[in-house]
Amino acid sequence: MADVFIFAAYRSIFMKGFARSIGIMLVLGSLPLISNAQNIHYPDSTGTRVMAAVKRPPIVKKPLVKKIKPVTREFSGGVRLCTDGWSIFVDRGSVRSEDTKHSDMFYNVRLWQLEFSEKKDPKEYKSTNGNLDPYAGVKSTPFIFGKINNFYSLKLGYGNRQMIAGKPDPGTVSIHWVYVGGLALGLLKPYYIKTDNEANPIKYSDSTKDEFLSETNIIGSAGFGQGLGEIKFIPGIHAKTALHFDFAANRKTILAIETGISAELYTKSIQLMARRDAVPYFFNFYASFQFGKRW
Repeated sequence: MADVFIFAAYRSIFMKGFARSIGIMLVLGSLPLISNAQNIHYPDSTGTRVMAAVKRPPIVKKPLVKKIKPVTREFSGGVRLCTDGWSIFVDRGSVRSEDTKHSDMFYNVRLWQLEFSEKKDPKEYKSTNGNLDPYAGVKSTPFIFGKINNFYSLKLGYGNRQMIAGKPDPGTVSIHWVYVGGLALGLLKPYYIKTDNEANPIKYSDSTKDEFLSETNIIGSAGFGQGLGEIKFIPGIHAKTALHFDFAANRKTILAIETGISAELYTKSIQLMARRDAVPYFFNFYASFQFGKRW
């Protein structure tokens, strides 16, 4: 009976050891399979199989596309040559469009314009007096014979620049129709000359007109500063219309030429020359060069 119990005990110990051995063998046998699952064999140039680790492709982030900020404002300035004088001006504009996506490509602009100009009579010309005796120590300086007044104007205008053709294609010339109107303030300054018969400079008047218009007695102009304290202000209005050609190569700059006509009307007749009629209006053709920026 004792033998039976002893045999049963040995049998139990043997079975537990056998099961443990089988488990260890299964674990060790699965290791190569796991290793092969994580590696791929690639033959080299000699035909030998080598191990290469599988690499995941890198994650590429799409670049953020920055939206282009539309142009809504502009500032420019320039010089204008007219058939009756010259001007300098500055423009302040804002885009006039509800389509903010394309408004800066077409440049339809609402304008405020400030302009300063000088009016000249077509008969004006500068000369010097060749009749003066150089040995008397009197030297002639340039003057405008017959001119009795300088006339300047300061104009504030409001209007539009409407695109006709051209952009948005880059590098092309855009063509615009411009129309501006507003207020004008005239500044009338008497023109003084120096003569060899008078100790002080004289201006045109009923009492001095004979001396003023005696070309042989004129030494020259008294200079711009003479008569500044006698400036008279004359209010008026003005208007202009023109074609505007913009040659700018990009959307942030202004480089343009403008040609058109301009008219001014004042509350008082203005006389520039002694032998010309006084008129309250001016009418001219002009061409201007303009440059600036947009933002």
